[in-house]
Amino acid sequence: MVKRTSRDIRTANRYEVLRQIIAESPTSRQELAAATGLSLATVATLVGELLDLRMLTEVGFEDSAGGRPRGLVAVNAAGGALIGVDIAETYVRVELFDLGLNVLARAAEDMRPGESRPEQVVGHVATAVGSVVAQAGIEGARVLGVGVSVPGQVDRASGVAEYAPNWDWHDVPLLELLAEHIAYPLHLDNPLRACAVAELWFGAARGHANAVVVNLGTGVGAGLVIGGGVHRGVSNSAGEWGHTTLVLDGRPCHCGNRGCVETYVGAPGIMLNLAELDPGGALLRPEDQTATVDALARGVAAGDPVAVRVVRDMARYLGAGISDLVNLLNPEVVVLSSWVAATLGEPLVAEVREAVARHALKRPLAATEIVLSPIPGDPVCLGAATFALEGALASVTQRSAAARRGGATSLR
Repeated sequence: MVKRTSRDIRTANRYEVLRQIIAESPTSRQELAAATGLSLATVATLVGELLDLRMLTEVGFEDSAGGRPRGLVAVNAAGGALIGVDIAETYVRVELFDLGLNVLARAAEDMRPGESRPEQVVGHVATAVGSVVAQAGIEGARVLGVGVSVPGQVDRASGVAEYAPNWDWHDVPLLELLAEHIAYPLHLDNPLRACAVAELWFGAARGHANAVVVNLGTGVGAGLVIGGGVHRGVSNSAGEWGHTTLVLDGRPCHCGNRGCVETYVGAPGIMLNLAELDPGGALLRPEDQTATVDALARGVAAGDPVAVRVVRDMARYLGAGISDLVNLLNPEVVVLSSWVAATLGEPLVAEVREAVARHALKRPLAATEIVLSPIPGDPVCLGAATFALEGALASVTQRSAAARRGGATSLR
């Protein structure tokens, strides 16, 4: 295991304090100490550093029934901007946030089949990042960082997309390629971690120490929250549940295995389920995942028997896979997230609950709630923006001491 240095611990504590303030702004130092478990003296020091960095602002005092009034602090939303990038198999979405993680601008680029070469993806990202900065009308110097989510297995430290099976990417130096077009600090991870962080900060996992965030898109995986934090695993590969075997000798998967969860509940798998049930039917939009899933959602709402059967069959597979997560991890909540889950909505959730109940052990299931993500925008962009925030805080760890000695130091 890598030993955490005092600098790592200080960065993590600063991040946790800022996270709590974003979630509960305005708040007092005393409330922060109670919420984070840090001492009041430590919280006071960290808040002082964040005030010096202009990431926080003093906003007066709370009413007191007696004793000394408590000073309140809040996020200084105008103190900087963060960008979150969601690279998926069929699109690139980019959102620009203020420091309160409120969306200020959005941009999207469609990626057609065959447009998955690294240089093509980088071009889409660069265009969309330029668009959100222009839309927001901010100075480039105010952008504290860009968090980038890319499917598959990634090396956060080196910025390399090590393996993206749906694109057959191997060891692509993605951040190095992006840095040729984007001048802001860049931070890489994958959508499993991004969705987990988004739900932990603002969604259905908030307030829960143990949660699973099931990411349903073209690819499939599970973001894991264990002990109140995102679980990454020893090589940042935790959560590749979409590539666990669901059907022995089943459908071939891009990863080289057969019968993976993803091949039955990811968007291409759903299209194959539909094609097998109703070849040439009106619901299937060949080569267009989004249009097919949209048509299924409309069909379920209208009571179309084919649509109902396809979603029910998908939920059976999904429920069997989720029951394994429930039995293994005993989470408080399982959150269905990403665009397929959002499109199919509550009808899918209801079917999944029934399917999980048929397979999961009764004791862990009784402690688990299965819900749809409540995040209204793109949870991957939101989570990716927090990667940029974490990186910005890490980058000022060495400068914070100088800021306290020599006066305020801006992040800009």
